[in-house]
Amino acid sequence: MITERQKKILKWIVEEYVRTAEPVGSKSMAELPEFGYSSATIRNEMAALEEMGLLVKTHTSSGRVPSELGYKLYVQDVIDSKEEKEDFPMIDEIFRRNDNSREQAVRESMSLVSELTNYAAVALGRGAYNERIRKLQLVKISDNYAVIVLVTSHGYVESKKILIPESVNYRDIEKVIVLLNECLYDCPISQIDKKLHETMMNDDLNRTVEYYDELASVFVRALSTMVKDKYFMSGQTNILEQPEFQDVKKARSFMRALEQQEVLKVINFNTNGITVKIGQDNEVKAMEDCTVITVPYESQSGERGAIAVIGPTRMEYQKVIPLLDYIAKYLNKL
Repeated sequence: MITERQKKILKWIVEEYVRTAEPVGSKSMAELPEFGYSSATIRNEMAALEEMGLLVKTHTSSGRVPSELGYKLYVQDVIDSKEEKEDFPMIDEIFRRNDNSREQAVRESMSLVSELTNYAAVALGRGAYNERIRKLQLVKISDNYAVIVLVTSHGYVESKKILIPESVNYRDIEKVIVLLNECLYDCPISQIDKKLHETMMNDDLNRTVEYYDELASVFVRALSTMVKDKYFMSGQTNILEQPEFQDVKKARSFMRALEQQEVLKVINFNTNGITVKIGQDNEVKAMEDCTVITVPYESQSGERGAIAVIGPTRMEYQKVIPLLDYIAKYLNKL
C-alpha cells in the first residue's frame, strides 16, 4: 500500500523527469524546502517505490525514472483530482469564432493543442475509421465521370467523384460495384485497402471483368481517400524532437506508423471517458515508447468521434488531460 509521502515523492519524480528527461536522485529532492525530508528518508522511500514497481533505476546514474506502472498511478491521481478545472480562453475563442463550423473549430483547437504541448494531436470521426460498410453505389454523371457513394453502418454517407478510364466499359464498372457490395459488406473502413486488394486478385473477378487491374486502382484510390479525408493530425514531427526519439531507427519506425495510419488503431472510441494508453498498452510496436491520451465525444446531433494527443511516455499529463477534457466538453455541446 502506497503512503501519502510516497505518493508525494512519486509525483515530484514524475514531474521532474518530464521536465528534464534526466533520472531523479534523492539529493536534489532533499534540497527542496517543500519536502522537509532528509536525503536518507527519500532514498528509503525511493527504494520502496522501486520494490513496488513504480520506479526504475537506470544503468547510467543513481537516479530513478518512473515505470509504466508509476506513470499510471500518477495519471489516475491527475484524473481523480478534485481541483477546479482550468479555463482555456484561447479554446473559448476558437469555438466562439467557429460556432457554425464544427470541423474548422476541431482543426484549429487541435492545432493549438499541438502548439501548447509540443506533441502530436489527432481528431478522428468515428465514421471515418471504425464504421462498417453497408452499401456502395455508382452514379454516372457524364461519359468520363461517375460518383461512388458509400453508406456506413451508422448511416453516414460519403461520396467521391472518379474518372472512368477510357478503356473501361461502364457496364464492367457496374459489375465491379455488385461484386464489391458482396465482398465489402460489413467490412470496417479501416480494412478497405486490404480487402480490396484481396478481392481484385480473385479469379472470379478476373474472369468477369476484363480491365480489373485498372478498376482496382480507381476504387482503391477513391475509397482510401474517403478514409484519409476524415481525420486531422497536427504536430506529427513534434515527436521527433523528444529525446526518446533521437534514435534514427526508432524515429523511422514511428513515422512509418504515422504514414500507414497505424496510430489510429490505438485511439479508443469505446469508452465514455478519458483513456490513457502508456507504453506497452499501445497495440502498435512503433509506439511502445509513447503515450496516447484519448477523449471520446458525442455531439448533440449524435455524431461520435475522439480527440487524442500522442507523445512520449514522459508526457506532461497534468497539462494535456485537462486541455483535452475541456475541448471534448465543447464538442459534446455542438
